[in-house]
Amino acid sequence: MPHMRGVRHWARRAREFSYYLGLLSPGRRLWRYLPRFFRDARSYRDAVRHGTSFPFAWSDVQPMLADFAAPAGSAGGQYFHQDLWAARRSHAARPRSHVEIGSRVDGFVAHVLTFMPVTVLDIRPLESDVRGLTFVQGDVCRLCAFASDSVESLSCLHAVEHIGLGRYGDPIAPDGWLAGLRECSRVLAPGGRFYLGTPVGRERLHFNSGRVFSPVTIIAALQALHLVSFSAVNDAGHLVEPADPAAFTSTEYSCGLFEFTKP
Repeated sequence: MPHMRGVRHWARRAREFSYYLGLLSPGRRLWRYLPRFFRDARSYRDAVRHGTSFPFAWSDVQPMLADFAAPAGSAGGQYFHQDLWAARRSHAARPRSHVEIGSRVDGFVAHVLTFMPVTVLDIRPLESDVRGLTFVQGDVCRLCAFASDSVESLSCLHAVEHIGLGRYGDPIAPDGWLAGLRECSRVLAPGGRFYLGTPVGRERLHFNSGRVFSPVTIIAALQALHLVSFSAVNDAGHLVEPADPAAFTSTEYSCGLFEFTKP
């Protein structure tokens, strides 16, 4: 019915305004920017009257108040430094292709696709027709798609801590993280590089979110590999490169960046 469509339209607009004005986000206090928004809106409306191309309608306004004082972006934090660290190192190594397990496609994978093809393995589905990107749906605990000693360049970034906790639909396996690391070690080619990023610090489990490892635990789990370098993003979100693994055994929630090779 036309009447109900109108009600739904204005209900949706009310929800949008509540979000944009910060009413659904306690503590943001975005309403303090409302006077500036209305001044800008009136200025634009007046400019339209003098020939500006896009017409102004109060019914279509969409106030983005959070952006008035927002910075240009964030060049810090765990994911930013981790993805850049791994992309730079894989670029310097110049392999023919790369295999990534479980990482964000819109982060590290997108970086690497600019200079070489990438195969992504994840237990979740992915639809993509991006050139150079191959997707394999599978379980890191059973890397059946890859033969032993076959992968020249491999990464697993902020993913191993989740294995076996059921968070992403994977089966419950308390030692899934260890099985996954052993599979990564198996498929890595001699002389190849394995880039691993995972939370490090005071060792503990947050079920079903993830685990925090001591760097010593990770190194011991990959005894068949050689640790080439260790870096970390500390609790403040700053990159420490190189870093001492022992210095990150008691932090609260840092990100360890391990570069391994197979002798």
